[in-house]
Amino acid sequence: MALTQFLCRGPNFLKPLTATSLGRTLKIPMCFWNDYLRKVSVHDGKSFSTKIVLGIETSCDDTGAAVVDETGSILGEALHSQTDVHLKTGGIIPSVAQQLHQENIARVVQHAVSASGVNMEDISAIATTVMPGLALSLGIGLKYSLELVKKHQKPFIPIHHMEAHALTARLTNLVAFPFLVLLLSGGHCILAVAQGVSDFLLLGETKDIAPGDMLDKVARSLSLHNHPECSGMNGGRAIETLARQGNILRYKFTIPMLRYRDCTFSFAGLQSEITRKISKEEKAEGLLEGQHLSCLPDLAAAALHAMTVHIAERTHRAILFCKEKGIIPPGKETLVVSGGVASNQYVRRSLQLLADATNFTLVCPPPRLCTDNGVMIAWNGIEKLSAGLDIFYHLENFRYEPKAPLGTDISEQVKEAFIKVPGLNLAV
Repeated sequence: MALTQFLCRGPNFLKPLTATSLGRTLKIPMCFWNDYLRKVSVHDGKSFSTKIVLGIETSCDDTGAAVVDETGSILGEALHSQTDVHLKTGGIIPSVAQQLHQENIARVVQHAVSASGVNMEDISAIATTVMPGLALSLGIGLKYSLELVKKHQKPFIPIHHMEAHALTARLTNLVAFPFLVLLLSGGHCILAVAQGVSDFLLLGETKDIAPGDMLDKVARSLSLHNHPECSGMNGGRAIETLARQGNILRYKFTIPMLRYRDCTFSFAGLQSEITRKISKEEKAEGLLEGQHLSCLPDLAAAALHAMTVHIAERTHRAILFCKEKGIIPPGKETLVVSGGVASNQYVRRSLQLLADATNFTLVCPPPRLCTDNGVMIAWNGIEKLSAGLDIFYHLENFRYEPKAPLGTDISEQVKEAFIKVPGLNLAV
């Protein structure tokens, strides 16, 4: 069969095939196949077009945009990071983040669309993060998006930031519903079951600060912003870098909430304990301003280990709960881990040990897709567009929501199950 005949047999013929399966069968270069799928084919005089979504992300301190199609091809993307600015101020200042989003959003979106090779008229819908996040940041993304929607007469798809993180794994891997998902970031720590697009069961979340926030605070206590090995790194990355050289056995911090048999997280107490230890060691060494502790790598390693053990213990209980209640069918047990802290390799290795011990398959998106980005928003838009969910054509009084729960809360059921978690050695 000629290649041109094979590619022009119409939408019904192409429907069950993917870029991977067809491309490999015919040994077609992937760039050629993906370019083909972005174009319109003709069958019996009718046109057939691939769904394409523009995603826009401004929930916190990164301005992101991307164009993604229904095959999972990332056609174009752009990201403006505010990290360098916020490192100088010691943290994210909402008004500063808002100003930087305002200054960069048009350029970022235009670059993503231009890089995609498609025109705005080719885009099927515009998807934008509207919850949760910093109010001032969300407002910039929503305002700009609605202006685009109005100008180009496109449907609008509102995106829940944490749902987008959870479903990114379905862009990069063949992950079927339902699956267990652990979301780790600077603002969130959530365990949930993804039953479908926009259909989640909440098993537990942090009751105070998130793991990324804890690592940032510990990094500031250790003055890592001016450490020669950590220049330009955020707190979590700096802690991870130094922890590679440290001994996790030198210091032992209290693992939070071990006597509570639920899936709730808490990092504030652990962060306070670590900060107290840092102050004690600084006094013992008689440090001058700008000097760093000689035991810094060991402190970083012990802090990262304690945080990870807490995360793994709660996740272990979630796995056992899902098995006990039959929430996830046997043979399809998958743990998806996403969010900025999910790019931490120590955390990933520890969760891999947990997955292996419980016969779960661990799936983590690539590190660059774990942090906030436009790709995950565009892909969530594709998922919703394909499922016919949350597609708006009339946008009167549309609002962003700084605080928004994820799915249906069944955390009390987890607590009532009172599941004891067996010990697991995570000293990796």
